[in-house]
Amino acid sequence: MLKHISIRNYALIESVEVDFTSGFSVITGETGHGKSVFLGAVSMLLGQRSDVKAIREGADKCIIEGCFDISGFGLQPFFEENEIDYDDECIVRRELTASGRSRVFVNDTPVGVTQLKEIGAKLIDIHSQHQNLLIADKNYQLSVLDTLADDKLLLDRYSKEYNAYLSLVREIERMKEELEKSRRDEEWLRFQMNELESASLKDGELEELEQEVQELSHSEEIQAALYGACNAIDSDERGSLLTALRDASSALSRIASHYGAAEELSERLESNYIELKDCCSEMMQRAERVQFAPDRLEFVERRIALIYDLQKKHRVATVGELIALYNDISARLERISCGDDDIKDAEKQLSALRAGMADIAGELTEKRRQSAERLKNDITAILVNLGMPMIRFEVDMKKTSDFTSNGVDSVNFLFSANSSSAPQPLCDVASGGEMSRVMLALKSLIASQRNQPTLIFDEVDTGVSGVIAERMGRLMQQMGGANRQVLSITHLPQVAALGVNHYKVYKEETEKGTITNMIKLDQQERVREIAQMMSGEQLTDAAIENASLLLSQSK
Repeated sequence: MLKHISIRNYALIESVEVDFTSGFSVITGETGHGKSVFLGAVSMLLGQRSDVKAIREGADKCIIEGCFDISGFGLQPFFEENEIDYDDECIVRRELTASGRSRVFVNDTPVGVTQLKEIGAKLIDIHSQHQNLLIADKNYQLSVLDTLADDKLLLDRYSKEYNAYLSLVREIERMKEELEKSRRDEEWLRFQMNELESASLKDGELEELEQEVQELSHSEEIQAALYGACNAIDSDERGSLLTALRDASSALSRIASHYGAAEELSERLESNYIELKDCCSEMMQRAERVQFAPDRLEFVERRIALIYDLQKKHRVATVGELIALYNDISARLERISCGDDDIKDAEKQLSALRAGMADIAGELTEKRRQSAERLKNDITAILVNLGMPMIRFEVDMKKTSDFTSNGVDSVNFLFSANSSSAPQPLCDVASGGEMSRVMLALKSLIASQRNQPTLIFDEVDTGVSGVIAERMGRLMQQMGGANRQVLSITHLPQVAALGVNHYKVYKEETEKGTITNMIKLDQQERVREIAQMMSGEQLTDAAIENASLLLSQSK
């Protein structure tokens, strides 16, 4: 329930602070004085699209803040899911700067516009004049039945199955397309796989082969270098380095008992002797293994050329990528061979999903038929009371040709205002005044089903007057019971007199220009406002007397 709203620098509003209470309240004001501006501010607070043009001229930003009493409306799970601090009093603030930046806070926690829309839909339901067009929408008509049927859990179950069904349909289509394409390419794929398979590729092989080519191409040079290095270390002709190291180590060991450092130096020389001797032995062995092998060199060069050709052909840079390509082609060919079986298995799953959807859709249809019968009776009773004694209202339900996102039901509201005419689609035959009454009747039934804190009606009484206007007001007054809040923007004195509270929107000229204000009227001010609505520009004593009488009767 909206307890308080603060609007700053929005359109023609410079600063407005208004308190609200539960029950039925009315908002009046002359045409063009800003009732739609107030409604626009509330809509922006609930997450509607913001526009920098809405910022009051000369201001840097506009701020709209609403304080809501949400105790008893079951909104705590939403706050927990969105990690927002919960309190029975919820404060929503939206700021819009001249640069176009929009910021939203719920209980001082920054949130996104999507979250704001979600919570806004739970706080306030605004019925503006253009919403009468909604009734022509078959999906809206179906949603009315679902609301009255209280079938949300069933509808959620169906929606889950339907989404899984659509996902599997798309997957089967993809599988069929891939199988068809693969079969067109099967011969080429098998050729590629056989070519790669015959190459017997190993990861890292190319680097090893390139190193081997270097060794084979320079075998004589490598062998000479190894022999040369070995001779430089251990040669009888030039004097052996190994012998020199051994002699030096022996000389130092002889003085070790007289000179302490000699022992360590001797051990180091001995260690170098052992290492050099081992190194020389290994070089000799390697030199003996190095041979010029032209056949092996030719084989390795051909192998490298083959790998380079395969890499170029398949536009890859490594042997690892060629192996991955081989595995991918092998997997595609495997899918071709068992593709039909995979598709059949998926189609069996699809049939099972369709059967499950059909069961849930059947339950939905039954609930909707029961809801349609209740809707027919309830809305007829309301509309008869609203001055349509010959009303005929029916719900035409038909089965759709296939599953839809809402089941297998198509709904059309049929209407006739007199007994001599057969009911026709409501949007085709109802006048403006009749449409307003039908929408109000629907809203009253929906409100009794939904736990909606606040409803705002924007001139829902357009096209009616007199007794019918009063009855529409009485209906909104009833909707304002049970701790619910109903606000009605109206031009009709019969409706205005029924409000527990009465607010007036008006314009005034100031030094800063034209501004729009909104105030709560006291009893005397209400009398004058309603008298003005009855008599027009010229306020008469008779109008004041009639207004007083109308207010006293409303109590």
